[in-house]
Amino acid sequence: MTAVYTTSIATIPNPRIFLSAGEASGDHYGAEIISELRTRLPDATFTGLGGAAMEAAGQHRIVRAENVAHMGLTEVLRHAFYIHSQYRSLVRALKRNPPTLAIFIDFPDVNFRLAMHCKRLGVPVLWFVSPQLWAWKRRRLRWVQRFVDRMLVIFPFEAPFYRARNVDAEFVGHPLATLPLPTISREAYAAEHGLDPTKQWIALLPGSRQKEIKSNLSPMIGLAVAAATPDDADFMDMLGISGRPSDSILDYRKYEFVLPVASTIAMDQLQSEVRRLSERWTKFSRSTIPGLHLHLVSDARAALHHARASVVASGTATVQALTIGNPFVVVYRVSPLTYAILKRLVRYPAEIPAQPDADGNLPIAMPNLIAGRRIVPELLNQRFTAQNLAAALRPLLDDTPARAQMIADLAEARTRLLPTPDSHPIQRVCDAAEVLLRSTAPSGVPRTPVANV
Repeated sequence: MTAVYTTSIATIPNPRIFLSAGEASGDHYGAEIISELRTRLPDATFTGLGGAAMEAAGQHRIVRAENVAHMGLTEVLRHAFYIHSQYRSLVRALKRNPPTLAIFIDFPDVNFRLAMHCKRLGVPVLWFVSPQLWAWKRRRLRWVQRFVDRMLVIFPFEAPFYRARNVDAEFVGHPLATLPLPTISREAYAAEHGLDPTKQWIALLPGSRQKEIKSNLSPMIGLAVAAATPDDADFMDMLGISGRPSDSILDYRKYEFVLPVASTIAMDQLQSEVRRLSERWTKFSRSTIPGLHLHLVSDARAALHHARASVVASGTATVQALTIGNPFVVVYRVSPLTYAILKRLVRYPAEIPAQPDADGNLPIAMPNLIAGRRIVPELLNQRFTAQNLAAALRPLLDDTPARAQMIADLAEARTRLLPTPDSHPIQRVCDAAEVLLRSTAPSGVPRTPVANV
């Protein structure tokens, strides 16, 4: 019998942990990782790129994530000079005081280059939340192979994709799948936000970045304006909504709209944008609007939980809707150039069974990729109009077979995101961080027996 020894994580002197996350969801995960590691490593220090949540958890931010988070090819190009200057600040910090461990959370445009510098400095690299290089920019796979020591993924098809390409990858489950449903009652939520609990609610989630608000909110407001003018036949015809007002899914007497405000969006800016778009859409209607019945709310998960159906911009919010089980339509707009390029570039490997639609578009919504088939409708770019949105929502608002099927499909897809029993994705990340920190422990650090073999 031989004792197996390991370095005690608590004896590693003053570990310096560099974390980098550039998106709202990454900032949330990064904050949870920092909080968990601080309980395990009371003397650890945390630096890098992060958002307000990571700073509140204890990170010294070298660069603010909200200053560099942009999406889309043309959008990134427009901010390229500033992003590069911030990236150089991070590189200088790495070289000046190399960390003990680096943890990267998605955000590949910056993080891959930072990972390269970490490996040159001999710093082990742990990556949580894979970039979607299985969809496009497949050439970046060589960067993962060269610069990433462990890849921890949150979607089940990603682990076999990486392992088949010689990457040490593990599926740890999706953090959102582990959350309990919101406990606030419908009545309490209605009272908090001035909603009518006797009406059905439609949630509108246009995105967590200002650019996404500008791109995605307009058709959603068009839907809300139509709800306020159900007797304007010409306006309804323009939106492709037929029948008597009482038959319309947009009858303001039956529905109200809730618009969750992301933490990355200023409330006053969103209110201003809603007013501007409302005035613009009103010009198409000849009726006097009695009220938009649009309520800005604070909690997206509670809104999704209590809404009858939702309109959700492609991204992390679609996984929120999936794990809550709320029927929804996926939407998104980017610049025409970005969309044309991405349509040509996106190709899925054998691990993702995705079929193009009648127009030759591959699915992009994560629920459809998780399920391996289209379980939620997608309205992208020119197809994302108020008219198409009304048509896609209609079968989800009544007790139809389509609604029941989507709820069942979402529930089945959620089970695929669950971690193994008695584990949590953030804990698994911190366990992997401990293993990599032990590999960097200097000689002379005490080692303790953990098992006999």
